[in-house]
Amino acid sequence: MSDNKNGMPAEKSNEQEYSLNDDRRVRVLSPGALIAKRFFRNRLAVVGLVILVVMFLFSFVGGLVSPYGQDETFNTTTQLNTQYAGITETTSRRYVAAPDADFGALVQSSANSAIAEGASSFERDGVTYTIDQPAEGVYTFSTGGEVVAYASTNLVSVPSGAETPSFDFQLAAVTAVAEVTSHAADATAAEGDAASGEEAPAEGEAVDADQTQIDTLGTFEYGGQSYSVNEVGDVTDASGTVVATVSPFAISSADGNTQIPDDLRAALLAAVETDASEVTYTAEDGSEHTYSISYDAYSSVYNVTETTTNTVYDRYASPSAEHWLGTDGNGMDMLTRLMYGGRVSLIIGFIVVFIAAGLGVIMGGISGYFGGWVDNLIMRIVDVFYCLPSMPIIIILGSAMDSLRLDSWTRMIYLMLVLGFLSWPSIARLVRGQILSLREQEFMLATEATGISVPHRIIRHLIPNVMPQLIVSCTMSLGSTIITEATLSFLGLGVKFPFASWGNIISDVNNAYVMTNYWFIWIPAGICLLLAVLGFNFVGDGLRDAFDPKMNR
Repeated sequence: MSDNKNGMPAEKSNEQEYSLNDDRRVRVLSPGALIAKRFFRNRLAVVGLVILVVMFLFSFVGGLVSPYGQDETFNTTTQLNTQYAGITETTSRRYVAAPDADFGALVQSSANSAIAEGASSFERDGVTYTIDQPAEGVYTFSTGGEVVAYASTNLVSVPSGAETPSFDFQLAAVTAVAEVTSHAADATAAEGDAASGEEAPAEGEAVDADQTQIDTLGTFEYGGQSYSVNEVGDVTDASGTVVATVSPFAISSADGNTQIPDDLRAALLAAVETDASEVTYTAEDGSEHTYSISYDAYSSVYNVTETTTNTVYDRYASPSAEHWLGTDGNGMDMLTRLMYGGRVSLIIGFIVVFIAAGLGVIMGGISGYFGGWVDNLIMRIVDVFYCLPSMPIIIILGSAMDSLRLDSWTRMIYLMLVLGFLSWPSIARLVRGQILSLREQEFMLATEATGISVPHRIIRHLIPNVMPQLIVSCTMSLGSTIITEATLSFLGLGVKFPFASWGNIISDVNNAYVMTNYWFIWIPAGICLLLAVLGFNFVGDGLRDAFDPKMNR
C-alpha cells in the first residue's frame, strides 16, 4: 500500500475525498433488513426461532427417517394364568325326581323340614311321602311303595358324549358311593394305600393325571350288571370303563364350551379331594399342561388356572435401544408417535391460523375501507361471534362426530375448519383498526385520484401495510391454537387414533397409575408442547419489537 504526498495511506485519502452528503459514505439498509437486524438482536426471539426449527425438523424430517410407522404395533410373549375351569362343592342337598314325578320346590321344602325334624314321612297337597335313608346323607322319598325322588349332596355326571343314566341307576350309584364314603377316613386311606402300593399325595402336592388310578372300594348291582365305585366317585362297569362319576363337586369349563377330558376331570376332582395344588396332564397330542388349583373362599369355588404363553401388545415397555422412549399402551413406539404427533399439531395450528387470517383480512378489510353500514354490520357479526361459547360448541360438535363415527382424517379436517371459523373475529378487528387509520392518509388519496380500483387499493396498498401487525398476531395465536388442539385431543374430542398428536398422546395420563409409573408416556409430549408454544411466543414477541420503528435494540 503506497502513501500519498501527505504521508497518509491511499485508502484513507480516498475516504476523505468523499463529501459528507455523499451516498457512498452511508450504508443504506432496506426496511426488511432493518427488521431482520432488530429481530436477531433479540436473544429470546433467536432462541424461539431455533426451537421452532428444531421442532419442525424433529416432526417433519424425523418421521421420514424413523424405521417405524406411527400406528405400527409391537408384540411380546408373556406367561399368563388363564381361567380354565371352576369346581363348585355342593354343600346342600340336591333333589332328583323320577320321570313324570311331581316333586317340585314346595314338596322339596316340606321334605327338608321333615328331615330336619327327624320325621319318617310328611304330607303335601294330599300326598303322603315316606322318607328312607339307605345310606348316610342319602334320602329317598316314596309314595304308594314307589320311590319318586332322592336327595343327596352328591351329583351324578357322565363322560363327554354319554347319555344321562336312568333315575334308578343314579340312585344306586349315589347310595353305593355314600356307603363307601361313610367308612372312617383313616381306614379308607389305609385300605387305598395298601391296594395301590403308593403313598397318597400330601396336602398341597401336585397330582399327575396319569397316576390317579384308585382301587375299587365298593360295588353295586343294576340291570343284571355289576358296577364298582372308588373313593373319588368313579363308577366303572365290568370292563373297567368309567360310566359315571358321583361327587359333591361340579366342574365346568370357564367359557362354558370347552369339553374337559374325562381323565383330566377325574384328576382335578382327585386333586380337590386330596387338597393338591397342581395337576399335570398330558393331552392326546402329547402336549403337557400344568393346572393350578386355588380355593376362593368368597365364592366357595375352586379355580383351575393354566399358565400359557401368549403373544400380547408390548404395552408400556421401558426405554431401550430398540425403543428410545419406550412404547405406549397400544404397543407403539413413543418416539415415532411424538414425531408424527408434532407434525399433526403443527399442521393443524398453521391451517387454523391461515383460515382465521384469511377470513379476518377479508372481513376486516371490507369493514375498515367502506365504513358506514357495512362496517356496522360486520362489527355486529364480530360481536355475535365473540358471544358464542366456543368450547361448548366444539365439545358438542366433537360428540356429534363421535356419534356419526367419522374417520380420523375427516374428523381432523372438520376440527381445523371449526377452529378457524371461530378464530377470525379478533383478526378482523385488528385489520379494521389499521385500515381505518390508513385509508385517510395521502397515499390513499393519491390512489383514488389516479383511478385505481377499490379491490386494487385494498389488496395492493392497504393490506401490505397491515401485514406486520398481522404476522405478529398470527404468530402469537399459533401457540394458543396448538394448546386448544391439545386440550381437545386430551378430552377425546380432537385428533383420533390412528393419527397421533401431542394432545392425544398426553391423554394417557388420565390413568393415575400410568402417570406415576410411566413417565416416558407423557413427559416427552408435554415438553414438546411446551417448547413449541414457547418458541412461537418468543418469535411473536421478537417480531412485534422488530416491526416497531421506535425500538432501538
